[in-house]
Amino acid sequence: MDYKIIVLDLDGTLTNRDKIITPRTKEALMRAQDMGKIVVLASGRPTPGVMPLAQELRLWEHGGYILSFNGGMIVNLSTGEVVFDCQLPPQVNSRVIDLSREHGVDIMTYEGDRIIASSASYQYIALESRVCHMEVKEIGDPEEMKAYVTFQVPKFILTDDGDYLATVEPKVKAVLGKNYSVYRSDPYYLEVLPKGIDKAKSLERFLEVTGYKREELIACGDGYNDLSMIKFAGLGVAMENGVLPVRQAADYITRSNNDDGVAHVVEKFMLSL
Repeated sequence: MDYKIIVLDLDGTLTNRDKIITPRTKEALMRAQDMGKIVVLASGRPTPGVMPLAQELRLWEHGGYILSFNGGMIVNLSTGEVVFDCQLPPQVNSRVIDLSREHGVDIMTYEGDRIIASSASYQYIALESRVCHMEVKEIGDPEEMKAYVTFQVPKFILTDDGDYLATVEPKVKAVLGKNYSVYRSDPYYLEVLPKGIDKAKSLERFLEVTGYKREELIACGDGYNDLSMIKFAGLGVAMENGVLPVRQAADYITRSNNDDGVAHVVEKFMLSL
């Protein structure tokens, strides 16, 4: 099959444990782009948090795209055009903030190029700030946060240690799940997004915009929020370090993110023809 597009999750997939693209992976992706292949970065990160990696790979020169917020926004990097944008209705903001207080977990969302959060120093919020290169505006009091966040946001993230958050997830789904997408992108991140927003739905919209076929797509990922796109793609690839459901659903399992797994896929399925 002549695969024309490779869709890549970032953390645990494109980047290694140090959150960087290894030289071999970068070289393989640059060679693929020089051959006319399209690279799409699909992440739960906000758009500003994806942009540094897009710039490193020079995606705007090769027709690349960003699918950020787990598919809530699609950006054509060649033109800068936002071709899709779906955000939460403001009336749900207070309910989600109340749920974070009820279950004793921290919460964050986004305003432009900064994070709005209950605590700037909490480890998983600090991690999001560091990885995405975004500053945090701390609003520790839930009532103050409700008074401030009255605008549309792309998503909320409830965050705590994974074992505890696993007990919170079904309770939040029971309240919001029918009308909203609620799932964990990492053990310590429980995301609340508009209904129907996931990476597979975003790829469907991407295909509508670009005219490519799903059979021409390779999708690589490691986490629960990658499961839908791995099932959707013509070739669904799980990282060796991926969670079990992702590895079970994949058409192919590549090496880990610390062992140039993405480079192996590009070399095997895109550069060897």
